[in-house]
Amino acid sequence: MAAVRLDARRIVITGGASGMGAGLVQTLPGLGAQVVSLDITVDPGEQIAAQAGARFVPCDVTDPESVDTAFAKAVAHLGGLDVLIHAAGIAPAAPAAELSLDHWNKILAVNATGTLLTNQAAFAHLHEHGGQIINFASAAGVLGYPNKAAYAASKGAVVAWTRTVAVEWAKQGITVNAVAPAIVTPMYERTRASMTAEQLAAHDADLARSIPIGGKLGDVQRDFVPVLAFLASDGARFMTGQIFPVDGGTLMMR
Repeated sequence: MAAVRLDARRIVITGGASGMGAGLVQTLPGLGAQVVSLDITVDPGEQIAAQAGARFVPCDVTDPESVDTAFAKAVAHLGGLDVLIHAAGIAPAAPAAELSLDHWNKILAVNATGTLLTNQAAFAHLHEHGGQIINFASAAGVLGYPNKAAYAASKGAVVAWTRTVAVEWAKQGITVNAVAPAIVTPMYERTRASMTAEQLAAHDADLARSIPIGGKLGDVQRDFVPVLAFLASDGARFMTGQIFPVDGGTLMMR
């Protein structure tokens, strides 16, 4: 089967300086897409985008003015907008009983409010001709994970937001979906590095039990990018309001 082509599709990717967002910035231009990467981290955001033939624009997804300015610059560069892939997010951990308000507010600001602001900014450029929005949810937002109460709450908000605006914005020809990935990222690798040998052994045993395909997290380029490429293509135009797990079978949505 031939690889999905994204010829001339104008795509904005948030969180393009690291992890899954960076993987998309590095790959989608090679499929024919015109890409602008947004991230609060300029270095290595600029370098990753430049090496891929994409454009980089600084953006703080928690700041309405920053988001509006970044989208205006991105859309001006692209000459329009067809797809938003909103990958920006954070996932620090803390026990629920010890969760500080600052910790809660920071995670909700990036993951939930960031989804609101970027989706609204995309809507402003898509509502006349339609397009696609792809958000990042998580199995945590459906199942709940220990020590991830704030993160799970923020991703639960993404799930509810995605399904709601998919209905509201359908009449403008805008599809809104989300992915729930279980993929190795630099953030995950840092988490592993912080574990004791005992914690790591328990973690790996849990992965082996909970991920039917392979018993471990997937690879960005092999397992994740092809799914996102399809969701950003015209072939996904009749799919909306869905949460697509890309996780080896961990989360089987109903």
